[in-house]
Amino acid sequence: MTKVTRGILLLLTVSLLGLTGCAEQTTKEKAAKAVTQQEKMAKEKKLKEEKKREEEKKREEARKREEARPVYVNIIDPNTKEVIKTFNTKELGYVTNPENYKAEIAKLTRELARGTQTTPGYDKRMILDRLNANGQVIKGKPQTILDEAELSEKINQVSVNGGDVELPLYITESGYKPKDAAYLGEVVIASFTTHFNGGVAGRTKNIELSAQAINNTIIGTDDFFSFNSTVGPSDAAHGYQNAPEINDGKLVDGVGGGICQTSSTLFNAIDQVAVSYVEKHHHSLHVGYVPTGRDATVSYGGKDFRFKNTTGAPVILKAIVGSGSLTVEVRTAKAYQSLVKMHS
Repeated sequence: MTKVTRGILLLLTVSLLGLTGCAEQTTKEKAAKAVTQQEKMAKEKKLKEEKKREEEKKREEARKREEARPVYVNIIDPNTKEVIKTFNTKELGYVTNPENYKAEIAKLTRELARGTQTTPGYDKRMILDRLNANGQVIKGKPQTILDEAELSEKINQVSVNGGDVELPLYITESGYKPKDAAYLGEVVIASFTTHFNGGVAGRTKNIELSAQAINNTIIGTDDFFSFNSTVGPSDAAHGYQNAPEINDGKLVDGVGGGICQTSSTLFNAIDQVAVSYVEKHHHSLHVGYVPTGRDATVSYGGKDFRFKNTTGAPVILKAIVGSGSLTVEVRTAKAYQSLVKMHS
């Protein structure tokens, strides 16, 4: 082999070794680059996961803050514009316990309407107008009803974000025309008389007082009459005296004994016209001044005698106490006589 040939072979060998070294270097670089890329991707993934966890944490904290944020509902008296009740809907379970919330709202609306043992409600029975001795009208008070269902609905509408709710109060005036008041006594359309022993002073006095209380009471069309609301407390402070009365099936002495004769006489008179009864009770014993089953016992703060005037016309009551007798008349104006529906 010549020197030239050996030289060429040496050069080729060195070149091949150089190429091999370059190839190995390129592979290592690629491998290193791949590792770097994987590390970069892993790092980016980790950062994304950390960011996601942080966002979830923030959302959870925001949710908890929202849950803890109180939502207040203010109940407002439409007459005075004052807030009479404030409550947090979340504390009552609007979100966590809807059934409990519903029950609490029902209780609240019921108490606002009907009152509690210590607080009067907004519902008020009508105190009917009366005529005085000179024929002038003594104004009573209209009926006021708080619509419990409507109030509950209004509260539910603002329970998510809170807000103010005015009480839905409905006021009904007496159903007669003031100009007719002077004429309502023209015609007697029903009458009933009972008798008592005028020698019993306490009983006589009590009948006189209760009769005077219902005398000249105007009952307009669709008005509600309440004996207890009209007569008021039958106690010593109002002039009532001790007299025999029926209590739990026994005849005992009590202040106001005898007023049930007035309520029973009224019942037998008003029963001749087409009224609708709201409340009526019998005594636990037979009473002698009306036939069996024709009595109407009352007790202020307890049993009442109530009816609605569905005769189709306004009427006025006349209560006349004679010597040992009580007569209750139901009268109306001549112009309305033909409109009065009688009890069939």
